[in-house]
Amino acid sequence: MAAGSEGGTVEQAKEACLRLLAVRARSRAELAQRLAAKGYAPEVSERALDRLGEVGLIDDAAFAEQWVHSRHTFSGKGKQALAQELRRKGVARSEAAAALDAITTDDEEARAAELVRRKLRSLPRELDRDKMIRRLVGMLARRGYRQSMAYRVVKAELADRGIEGDLDEDID
Repeated sequence: MAAGSEGGTVEQAKEACLRLLAVRARSRAELAQRLAAKGYAPEVSERALDRLGEVGLIDDAAFAEQWVHSRHTFSGKGKQALAQELRRKGVARSEAAAALDAITTDDEEARAAELVRRKLRSLPRELDRDKMIRRLVGMLARRGYRQSMAYRVVKAELADRGIEGDLDEDID
């Protein structure tokens, strides 16, 4: 396509993608959306994205793997939230599933327990056990942990601190 045509050339589209990729990894769908927003014709965008894919600069499977690892490790996101994020970023279910499978139930429970321990430090000492459970389970649910896992992890962490049953003891 000529430089004067709608949106620009394949080379210009590739350059725009490279600038975006320099900031952070992105899915093919994210790049396609950004190119469309900049006014590139769909054919130009496809050719640019295909070329970047051929040279390995766009790889949704690798993107999903990196995204899942980063968001689980550093943001404490659970599998449900991560699956939703990948869907929003246009990653295919099969590629998302492969990346999510890297997080085992044990990994997810360990990360949830870490988050609960951290949150327990900031909860008021006089807070009643039921409110404490609701707050902690809610915090995990908002981060994408299944409710059953969240409840199990919270109960285990409270039991480790001697906050069980109907005990009205303070957190130590």
